[in-house]
Amino acid sequence: MAGYTDLPFRSVVRPLGGLGLAFAEMMNPQSILFGKGKRRAELLATTPEDRPMGHQIYGTDPELAARAARWLEENGATLIDINMGCPQREITSGDAGAALLKRPDEAVRLAKQVVASVSLPVTAKIRLGWDAGSIVAADLARELERVGIAAITVHGRTREQGYDGQARLDEIRRVVEAVERVPVIGNGDITSPQAARRMFAETGCAGIMLARGATKNPWLIRDIWRDLSGLPSLPPSTQAEKVLMLRDHFERSVLHYDARHAVAIFRRWIPPRASSLGLSRDRMLQLLKIHELTEMRDALDQLSAAAVDNTAL
Repeated sequence: MAGYTDLPFRSVVRPLGGLGLAFAEMMNPQSILFGKGKRRAELLATTPEDRPMGHQIYGTDPELAARAARWLEENGATLIDINMGCPQREITSGDAGAALLKRPDEAVRLAKQVVASVSLPVTAKIRLGWDAGSIVAADLARELERVGIAAITVHGRTREQGYDGQARLDEIRRVVEAVERVPVIGNGDITSPQAARRMFAETGCAGIMLARGATKNPWLIRDIWRDLSGLPSLPPSTQAEKVLMLRDHFERSVLHYDARHAVAIFRRWIPPRASSLGLSRDRMLQLLKIHELTEMRDALDQLSAAAVDNTAL
């Protein structure tokens, strides 16, 4: 979720309700320890209302990761998560993220040193393995528990799959059964309250993590939470509400980033929301070509007017 779970996004989602723990954007230890002040501040920014929140790191050097974890603790972090599951080439090409699944012993050494370096809970996010021929999640989870990892999130796919195919709930259950007491959090294909219930029922997991589904439909978190809590469902969000949230998200981005970068950063949210907003392909492409602040505001005003009038977007 690097590039997505920044403060502007978290701050528009939390008021909807149902969100428990959220994570800041994934960071490498070099950025934490040696990064430029402004960019680092943007990545780590939070508010008193933005709680509870964890910080996620990735890398391969145990000492550097431990130093970064200590820095985060000294600067107010309450939970550290080690990413061992990111499938993106820019991460795995440096042997980090899901590439650690090819070297489980190194993953465990990394986790052990980070755990020993801080007094905070340290968790880990993994995938099933690098590919179908090297499923390591259950064995790795057992070893991560042994060195003190406090919780393990499992995405039910291999790195080779990326986001293709179906998440393997049976393999997540194997992880649940492999550990003794550490909570296992299920992740993958949770796009509805029904899918959330299925994840719990078929895996026995202690909790669930949402990612891509929430970028497309931020109300999903609220709807799942209400369903699991036995509360009545609320009416689906209207087109006007969806556009209003998008405008709010944009203005928060403008406040968070400098005006020169805010539009470019915000544009990444157009494709995930296009379907739910009912944007035509041509309209989506027009929005993706906008570079100026006032032009984006005008475009969002037009979307808002069209949503209120119930005309095509």
